Amino acid sequence: MTEVVSRVDARLGGAPSGDTVATGFPSVDRMLGGGPRQGDLLVLGGDVGVGKSSFALAVALRITERGESAAVVSGEMDEDRMWERALAIESRTRLDDIRRGTLSEETRAALGAAAVRLRDRPLVFRPMAAGRFDEVADRIRGLHAPFIVVDYLQLLPPVRLDVEAGEQAALAVRLLKELALDGRTALFLVAQLPRHNSKRRDPRPQLDDFGALGAVKYHADVVLGLYREEMYQLTRGVEGATELLVAKNRHGPTGFVDLFFYREWMRFEDMLEPDR
Repeated sequence: MTEVVSRVDARLGGAPSGDTVATGFPSVDRMLGGGPRQGDLLVLGGDVGVGKSSFALAVALRITERGESAAVVSGEMDEDRMWERALAIESRTRLDDIRRGTLSEETRAALGAAAVRLRDRPLVFRPMAAGRFDEVADRIRGLHAPFIVVDYLQLLPPVRLDVEAGEQAALAVRLLKELALDGRTALFLVAQLPRHNSKRRDPRPQLDDFGALGAVKYHADVVLGLYREEMYQLTRGVEGATELLVAKNRHGPTGFVDLFFYREWMRFEDMLEPDR
């Protein structure tokens, strides 16, 4: 109780909360009361190709920019590809140009400067590949970072071999919440939306779209959805305009914030407070 009251007094004096990890996106942090809280499980979902992995990495990059450590456990990309994507985001360079080596002198200079900035950041990439869920759990425990991305739920190895996919996902969500609490880390879980219907009247992600027998809806502390109208309304959607929907927030309000996605760079920016 004394510690809680001390934290409240510190916030009244303008000090940041000791148990939050600011995402670096000001509008998101305001919506989340300063940022994700250590011990929380946050789940981010969206349609295929909307930019879920890019947004998760963008948050990790912004956290490490101010010297706090972060880690990404990926089931889709190895460490080299993750660093390629980080370089594209940081240098505002097309990912295809980085992979092909088709860079102008100006772009090569920007890439080199970004590499220098990233070199000493406390950012760690780890593979998800494992035969059992326990192996991934041990990997997460060993990271000791205040912010850890797990990308993504459906690529996690099975918790048990005798249950179907929905129950597997539900078990994984519950165990990841326990890991977040035990490790005092903000665990940021990326997820596909097995129950999403892109043809419905409003294709924005909803809580029930996450499936997993409702485990995301009930056990996650914060549930986020990425939505880009241009993917569904080709004539109306503004290219790059993105909504980050806060569908559940155990500690505060729900709603949405406006982001902008530069697809060629795989880069998100805050619409109200864009990067310079």
